[in-house]
Amino acid sequence: MQIAALFEVCVLFMAHSYLRPNFRSHSKQRIQMKLKSLLIAALLGVGLFSGPVRADEGMWLPHLLKSQNYEEMKRLGLKLSPEEIYSVNNSSLKDAIVRLGRGFCTGEMISAEGLMLTNHHCGFGAIQSQSSPEHDYLKDGFWAMKRSDELKAGFGVSFLQRIEDVTERVTKDLTEEMTARERMMAINKIYGEIAKEVEDTAKHISGDVKSMFDGNKYYLLVYQTYPDVRLVGAPPSSIGKYGGDTDNWMWPRHTGDFSMFRVYANSNNEPAEYSPNNVPYKPKHHLPVNIKGVKENDYVMIFGYPGSTDRYLTSQGVKWATDHDQPARVNIRRQKLDIYEAYMAQSSAVNIQYASKRAQVSNYWKYFIGQTKGLKRLNVYDKKKQQEDAFMAWANANPDRKAQYGEVVNLFDRAYAQQNRFELARTYLNEAIFGIESVSQAYGFMALKGMLDSKETSAESIQSYAQGLRSRSEGFFKDYYLPIDREVCAAMLKVYYENIPSEQQPEYLKTLVKKFKGDFTKMSEWIYKKSFLVDQAKMNAFLDKPNGKKLGKDPVYKLVDAFITHYRNELQPELSAAGEYLTKAQRLYAKGLMEMNPNTKFYPNANSTMRVTYGQVLDYFPADAVYYNYFTTAKGIMEKYVPGDEEFDLPQRFIDLYKEKNFGRYGKDGDLRICFISNNDITGGNSGSPVINAEGHLVGTAFDGNWEAMSGDIAFEPELQRTISVDIRYTLWVIDVFAGAGHLVKEMTVIE
Repeated sequence: MQIAALFEVCVLFMAHSYLRPNFRSHSKQRIQMKLKSLLIAALLGVGLFSGPVRADEGMWLPHLLKSQNYEEMKRLGLKLSPEEIYSVNNSSLKDAIVRLGRGFCTGEMISAEGLMLTNHHCGFGAIQSQSSPEHDYLKDGFWAMKRSDELKAGFGVSFLQRIEDVTERVTKDLTEEMTARERMMAINKIYGEIAKEVEDTAKHISGDVKSMFDGNKYYLLVYQTYPDVRLVGAPPSSIGKYGGDTDNWMWPRHTGDFSMFRVYANSNNEPAEYSPNNVPYKPKHHLPVNIKGVKENDYVMIFGYPGSTDRYLTSQGVKWATDHDQPARVNIRRQKLDIYEAYMAQSSAVNIQYASKRAQVSNYWKYFIGQTKGLKRLNVYDKKKQQEDAFMAWANANPDRKAQYGEVVNLFDRAYAQQNRFELARTYLNEAIFGIESVSQAYGFMALKGMLDSKETSAESIQSYAQGLRSRSEGFFKDYYLPIDREVCAAMLKVYYENIPSEQQPEYLKTLVKKFKGDFTKMSEWIYKKSFLVDQAKMNAFLDKPNGKKLGKDPVYKLVDAFITHYRNELQPELSAAGEYLTKAQRLYAKGLMEMNPNTKFYPNANSTMRVTYGQVLDYFPADAVYYNYFTTAKGIMEKYVPGDEEFDLPQRFIDLYKEKNFGRYGKDGDLRICFISNNDITGGNSGSPVINAEGHLVGTAFDGNWEAMSGDIAFEPELQRTISVDIRYTLWVIDVFAGAGHLVKEMTVIE
C-alpha cells in the first residue's frame, strides 16, 4: 500500500508538472489520457523519472538490426521478426523500398502492380519536365486515369538485393605507413574489383562498395535498377507544396507532400528500358496501407536512403561551418533566388522552367540558415570540444592508446589550419561559379576540347561525343532562360571576386574585371553576346563541325576552363594535403571512440545507403511555454488559407469538400489528419521514405525535419528532433475524394 501510494503521489506530481505550463493547449480528454498513461506506467514499474521511452538516435544498417537493435525495437512495440524486416532469400520490408536515381530521394512500393509513393518535392522535377503553359501539372496536378496516360518520369529506381561485409578484403593490404593517397588508390582498386564481380549489365545489377565509420568498415551493396518509371499522380502544388518557403522545415505543417509513380518491367518482370510493351512491375513485397491512423507513443520506423550526416564532426569543423561555410552558402543562394523569383513572377512559362531549380536552391538556403542557428543555440561546438577532451584524456591514460591515438587532435589541428585557408574558394566555386547554368553546361565541353586537341582521337569518337552533348543539351535548353542566367552570371562572378582572396582567383577573372572596370553587368552581357554555348542553334551548328580553336575562344568555355584549371593546379593540391591529415584523423578518431565506449551501439554516418531508424510518434516542447501536438488537421489548413497567396492559396474544390466535411472513410472526429511527427532520425535522401508501424503497414510518408533541430545532421537532439510526415489518410483522401482517382486506391492493400 505504501508503494502504491508513493506511485500515485509521483504520478500526480508528474502530471501537474507536465500540464501546468500548457494547460490551455490540452483538452480535458487529453489530460485524462495523459494521467491514465502515466498511472499505468507507474503501476507497471516503468522508470518514473526517465520520461517517455525513446529509441536511441541512429540510422542503422538493416542487415545488422537483428544483432544490434531488435530487442530494443521489440520493447518499443515492433511486432515483426528480423527476417520480415531484412532478408536476402525471402520477401521482406527492404524489398518494398526503392532508391530514386542515385539516391536523391526514397520511394516505397504500395501495390502489386508497381505503384510507388514518394514526396511531391521528389517528383517535382518529373512533374515540371512534363508541364507546359497548356498543361501546367505543377499548378493543376496530374492524375493518370488509365495506364496509357502515365508519363515518363526521367529517372530509374533501384532495389537493394543484399549487403555484404567486405572489410577484411578491402583492408588486408592496407598499412599505417601508407600515405592517404596511397591508401585511397589501393582502396579504389579493390572497390572496382569487388563491384565488377557482381555486375550484370543485362540484368541491370550493380555493386557499390561503401566506407563506414570513416574507413573502419566496408560494405558491398548490390542493387537491381529498373529504368522505366512513369508518373501516375501528383496533387496541385497548392496541396503538394502548401506553405512554400514559409512553412519549409517548420512544425506545425499542413503539406500534402506526395506524388505517385509506377515501375515497369519486361514480360519476365525484369528491368528494361522504356518500351510501350513493358508491363507493371510485380514487387517481391509491397506495403499494406493502414488507415486506422497513429496515436501518441505508437512505434514507427522509417526505411530510406539518407544522404549525408557528419555526426563525428569535430569542434573545429563545427566552427568553420557556422562562421564561414554556411553563411557563404546562404548569401550566394539568396542572390540566385532573388533573380529567379523576379523573372518567374513575370512569365508563366519561365515560372514552369525554373520551378524545380528554384526549389532546389531554396530548400537548402533555408536549411543552412536553420542549421547555423541550431548549432549555436544548442552549443554544439562546446559539446564536441568536451567529447574531444575526454577522448584525449582516455588516449593519454594508457601508453598503447597514446601511441595509437595521441596525435589525433594534432592531426585535426594541422588539417583544419591547412584546409581553412582554401576551403572557402571551393565553396564559392561549387555554389557560385557552378551555380551559373551556362558554366555547368560548358563543363561537359572540356572533354570534347581535349579530344579535339589530341592527335590520337578518331573522328568517329569525336562525333559520337559531340552527339552525346547535343542530346543532353536538349533538356538543358528546354528549361533555360538566358536573361536569368546572364544576370546570375554577373552576380556570381561579383560575389566570388569580392569574397575570395586575389591570389586564389583565376587570372582570366581578374583580366575580365580589369577590362570592364569592375562592371560585372557589362562583363556578363559581353560574355553572353559572344558565346555560342548559350544559344541552342549556334551550339548545334558548332557540334556539327566541332573545332578546338573555336571552342577555346568561347568566353563561357574560357570561364569554366579557367576556374577548373586554377582549381586543379592551385587549390586542389593544397586541399588534398589537408585532406590527408583529415582522413587519417577521422578514421582514428572514429575507431578510438568505439574502443573508448565498448558498450555503446554505434551507427555509421549516412552515405546514401539503406538505413532504418525507429522511434515513436511524439509531441514536443520547442521552447519555454510552447507546446506542439503530434498531429495537424484540415482545420489548420483553412486557418492558414490566404486567397490568391502563392504559398497559402487552395483549390476551390478543396475548400468545398472541407465545408461539406466530406472526408470519406479517411476522416477522424469530424476532421482530417494531415501530418504527424515522430522522433525518428532522418536527413536529406530520406524524403519520400515510408513511415511503417509495428505491424509493417504504411502509415505515412516522411518529408521534412523541424526547425528547432536543424543541427541534427551533426548532433542529434532527442528532446527536439522530429520527423514530419504526411499522414497516409490525407494522401488517400486527396487521391480518392479530392482527385477522383479511386482506382489507384483500389490497387492498394488497405487496412481499415
